[in-house]
Amino acid sequence: MASVPFDQMDGFIWMNGEFVEWANAKIHVLTHGLHYASSVFEGERAYGGEIFKLTDHSERLHESARLLGFKIPYSVAEIDDACRALLKKQGFQDAYVRPIAWRGSEQMGVSAQNSRINCAIAIWQWPSYFDPAQKLKGIRLDLAEWRRPDPRTAPSKSKAAGLYMICTMSKHAAEAKGYADAMMLDWRGQVAEATGANIFFVKDGKIHTPTPDCFLDGITRRTVIGLAKDRGFEVIERAIMPEELEGFQQCFLTGTAAEVTPVSEIGPYRFEVGEIAKTLMNDYSVAVQPNHAIAAE
Repeated sequence: MASVPFDQMDGFIWMNGEFVEWANAKIHVLTHGLHYASSVFEGERAYGGEIFKLTDHSERLHESARLLGFKIPYSVAEIDDACRALLKKQGFQDAYVRPIAWRGSEQMGVSAQNSRINCAIAIWQWPSYFDPAQKLKGIRLDLAEWRRPDPRTAPSKSKAAGLYMICTMSKHAAEAKGYADAMMLDWRGQVAEATGANIFFVKDGKIHTPTPDCFLDGITRRTVIGLAKDRGFEVIERAIMPEELEGFQQCFLTGTAAEVTPVSEIGPYRFEVGEIAKTLMNDYSVAVQPNHAIAAE
């Protein structure tokens, strides 16, 4: 958690093509994105002065906006360049990167076709999403009450701000009971994901993960699947029912913020922090480093 409120941090934010002093990066209270969730965002990490999978994230930001019916007025390349320039201006080597795009305050109401599409990027230092000591021995997850919706009711392939409302509610409820996070089911009752990360299980040396048909197929998720296959592990994407958790030996989460995080329990189910989870945690730590990316090209 930041030692000061986020609106009082030092530095600069890139906003609509300009570097703005952090405290002056403001929007009006009648901004459409605030009232009607017409907002999309990305979460990225910089390691050693390079932003991992930057273009993949910028492309997804554009696609998320398209799914919500608006076009970001900056190209993927321009967003990439702005992220790199801001990282340098902030003077960080390892940091968290948050691009966001939203409808402005020109119109107020459900329909806002003529509102301005704004875009901003903020970068700050955020070492670990979960408590480092808990991460090493496996975090504890609650079982969320809220479920990921049917994709016919929400644009589930978009990283849209509105889709995270039930994630915040679920994580708050979990934390109130002493858990680090919560596992969510989908509308069918199948295992979906955690509130901000994809989920994997291990049984008899094979890795199982839910098919991402109603939640994001995360960039970190795809990276870790590739690392697992490079190691010769079989990765099975399929529908997973919650009663199957009793038979899995290991569990871990993946996400830009979470990176690779072992899980020790989900509600009544217990898991070991085993070798596969540890191996992929280490492999991911190596893969995100700039010297590794250069060597692999």
